[in-house]
Amino acid sequence: MATTSKEITVNMGPQHPSTHGVLRLILELDGETVVSCAPHLGYLHRGSEKLAENRTYQQIVPLTDRFDYLSCGNNNLAYAIAVEKLMGIEVPERADYLRTIVAELSRISSHLLWLATHAADIGAVTVLLYTLREREEILELFELLTGARLTVSYVNIGGVRRDATPEFIARCKDFMSRFPAKIDDYDTLIMENRIFVGRTKGIGIISYDEAIDWGLTGGSLRGSGVDYDLRKAAPYAAYDRVEFDVPLGKTGDVYDRYIIRVEEMRQSVRIINQCFRDMPDGPVKADIPTVSLPPKDRVMADIETLAHHFVLVSKGFTVAPGEVYVGCEVPKGELGFYIVSDGSSSPLRMKVRSPSFVNLQCLPRMVKGHMIADIVSCIGSIDIVLGEVDR
Repeated sequence: MATTSKEITVNMGPQHPSTHGVLRLILELDGETVVSCAPHLGYLHRGSEKLAENRTYQQIVPLTDRFDYLSCGNNNLAYAIAVEKLMGIEVPERADYLRTIVAELSRISSHLLWLATHAADIGAVTVLLYTLREREEILELFELLTGARLTVSYVNIGGVRRDATPEFIARCKDFMSRFPAKIDDYDTLIMENRIFVGRTKGIGIISYDEAIDWGLTGGSLRGSGVDYDLRKAAPYAAYDRVEFDVPLGKTGDVYDRYIIRVEEMRQSVRIINQCFRDMPDGPVKADIPTVSLPPKDRVMADIETLAHHFVLVSKGFTVAPGEVYVGCEVPKGELGFYIVSDGSSSPLRMKVRSPSFVNLQCLPRMVKGHMIADIVSCIGSIDIVLGEVDR
């Protein structure tokens, strides 16, 4: 008797292993071959954009930490630049360099955790132990600079919260001198590993034109060979004063997206070293008393400064009516803030363009025709965090 195949519907997730958070995929399968895939979101929805409309502009900074909580420094920076552009604030040059250093440290930290989880999902568990070792050093650097390890809230409107200490600078330079050799170790572990290569090469291919049509950004876009990086296309902070290369893929598969992000870590080291070399002395906050918080030592010693600090923290500052959009190149792609001001101390409307949300829409195209196990490789190659998908 002739046998007939029947498509079946399977739920994959929501779970943290493999789907990287509370992501639910409804799969139509023919055996183990994916016929269609429908991502379902909303299990983590936080309402962050609505929360922002009920907070002052300064109070929103800690909210941005919690979008992509693996790259808080980049989130803070994108939001601060948007408000500064709306208000016409010029940031001191030293603050620009410190912002760039923190943004690139956040990029390395994010890519290290991505590499750890992506490789472990595919079966290369050993690399996780290596990458988390280096990420721990970066978290210690953040703690030394900001007092926090993860949600740092370091970049503030008008500059940064505090200057870098000599100890931070010395330890960061030391880490930068040792880190490139660690990246080589990661490559040795998995770049030519037969299992890793077999599960990534030729899987989840997105062509040059498709990547543009889907609106992809970050490593998911550049893995398909599209030369677009906001640090080059629309420089901000100190990116117009440093030299670095934008790595590009050729095939647009999972393997290319891996190569791109590993090379981005090497370029981040290059950027940070240049920032330390060229960073001038000077203030780290704009001299605008109605916006910038006064130094903590003066707050604790002078009653007038304490009162000024109290008013800024409790009531905030007003922003002239207008609207603005600013996009920055965070580890996962373009993070954009669209802010509408009505002249009060809180935004009338804030809309966040999160790269994980936009890049995730391409997943059904990536996995169609592949096996169930390949879905895990494709999700990892997009590098999503559900905190900003369901922001």
